[in-house]
Amino acid sequence: MIEGESRPPKVAIASAGAWGLGLACLLERQGCRVTLWTRSPEHAQVLEMTRLDPHRLPGITLPEAIAITSDPALALSGAEAVILAPASHGMREACRLLAPHLGRCHPGVRLLSGSKGLEVDTGLRMTQVIGEELASGLPVAALSGPNFTIEVARGLPTTTVVACPSREVAEAWQSLLTGKAFRVYVSPDVVGVELGGALKNIIAIAVGMAEGLGLGLNAQAALITRGLAEIARLGVTLGANPLTFAGLSGVGDLVLTCTGRYSRNRQAGIELGRGLPLEEVLASLRMVVEGVTTTRAACRMAAQQGVAMPIAEELHAVFFAGKAPAEVARALMSREPTRELGPMDLRAPDW
Repeated sequence: MIEGESRPPKVAIASAGAWGLGLACLLERQGCRVTLWTRSPEHAQVLEMTRLDPHRLPGITLPEAIAITSDPALALSGAEAVILAPASHGMREACRLLAPHLGRCHPGVRLLSGSKGLEVDTGLRMTQVIGEELASGLPVAALSGPNFTIEVARGLPTTTVVACPSREVAEAWQSLLTGKAFRVYVSPDVVGVELGGALKNIIAIAVGMAEGLGLGLNAQAALITRGLAEIARLGVTLGANPLTFAGLSGVGDLVLTCTGRYSRNRQAGIELGRGLPLEEVLASLRMVVEGVTTTRAACRMAAQQGVAMPIAEELHAVFFAGKAPAEVARALMSREPTRELGPMDLRAPDW
């Protein structure tokens, strides 16, 4: 509940992709008044009539109490909380469509990014995009963690993290989102939480590729572990707390995405390892594989910061330079031997 209010809070969720649908189910179950916004009038009409979206959320029926609209003014009217959850490449456009109507929200409205990814052209995190287009000085929180949408929608036990520079805002979101099957932790480390959620998709493709190539479980474990090192190196260089990457939005989300059967990024990697071309893989999955575009942004950022990300760099060569997936393992295994701990680690020995 909003402090001082006796009625259930109104939450607007934009947009009606898989995660938006899952969050709508979660919040309606927890007593919120939920309005789900989709840019497509046709999609809104189908959802309103059928309460089903078998492509995005198979087997889940949207509760009748969830309002559905393609009108941004109606979606934001009276909203005390707004969750922005489009695919990362659509975040800026979604914000621009919503911005003219933000004044229709409750005066104390809070904003939350539920999207995991980096803007390709700028390398910006999603809270930064929201800040540029929509926030007008408001603190923007980020939601990230090991959260498969289908399990959240079904009400299975889940934990996650909300990060925000404002402790008050983070704890308000914690209070709103926490339920019997959804446990929320808070963090001030927006940089680390967002980068963990975005960069793990790259590593999940690599792990899936190793599986598709038949390289064994040892190789997959190595990719997860050294992938976490890459994520942490870039994150710490950009100002993140290294301990964040040992938490839910770091290793927790990484392990889930690299090993879970619902992971689109892992599945894309498996198909690439089996020899299918990238375009065919993406077309067959019919949903956004965030790790592909994130690889481009991450490699550009790493080069600018002078940070080594060999796994991401090898995937970049596969995606955008035609390198054969089978060559990736040989390239990674033939790198110059080095020590495991690096100079930025918390207790690296002096040798």
